[in-house]
Amino acid sequence: MKKNGIPSRLFLGLCFLFLYAPILVLVVFSFNAAKSSAVWTGFTLNWYVQLFQNKTILDALWVTLAVSVLAAVISTVIGTAAAIGFRNLKRRTRHVCMTVNNIPLTNADIITGVSMMLLFMLAVGMWNGSFVKMFGFPKLNLGFWSLLIAHITFDVPYVILSVSPKLRQLDPNIYEAAQDLGDHGFHAFRRVVLPEIMPGVVNGLIMAFTLSIDDFVISYFTAGPRTQNLSMVVYSMAKKRVSPEINALSTIMFVTVVALMVVVNLRQASQERQAKRRRENLTAS
Repeated sequence: MKKNGIPSRLFLGLCFLFLYAPILVLVVFSFNAAKSSAVWTGFTLNWYVQLFQNKTILDALWVTLAVSVLAAVISTVIGTAAAIGFRNLKRRTRHVCMTVNNIPLTNADIITGVSMMLLFMLAVGMWNGSFVKMFGFPKLNLGFWSLLIAHITFDVPYVILSVSPKLRQLDPNIYEAAQDLGDHGFHAFRRVVLPEIMPGVVNGLIMAFTLSIDDFVISYFTAGPRTQNLSMVVYSMAKKRVSPEINALSTIMFVTVVALMVVVNLRQASQERQAKRRRENLTAS
């Protein structure tokens, strides 16, 4: 069978149909005038209007955006610093650190979520049992702070993987050259090194935001009883009779994630074209 023959293309098309047909049905019926998900009765935007009049969903939207933005920014700073630190380590030590960094990427989300929940429960128990009694500090409960820490934790490895390739492409002597020319410390890093690795930093930021905005499993275990993001609200609504508002909400989330992924892919393609032109110019000169 040829690699690009008709059977291969047909099989690939069936795979994509299997993956995306349910999402397409969800998007179509988010504009259905009836509550039924089986019968089309006419086009309407009413479910989107009702969606943004629902206080529970709006509160969950605020939590989702706040956690996603904060987690993306903080994890980008931490991940960029960690990637630079890994780059300056010896080869064997760097290999060990990268292996540890890859564990959250290959680990099941439910294991990560349960592990972090147990860690937070232990920390809360120690805080409420010791510091509250000894110093009168306010009690802690799982909530926004634990959700934010959990998202930062699983975002950082992706940022490191996004920044590391740009650091490998970077001339290792560029920072020392900047110092020889009179630039020192963080200023040299900001003016010389950071612009060179900025595409990887931005890609890591977008990737971290995308992962945070639609996470459910880890958020479910670490958010506590009083904090909910959008994915948790969708799950709680889906336990009952499925409302068309879920279709509208899911459509918005799907379009947002797809748009972010398109931006990431376009940036990577643009960076590859620029790198190719630079290589061609160097070869021609």
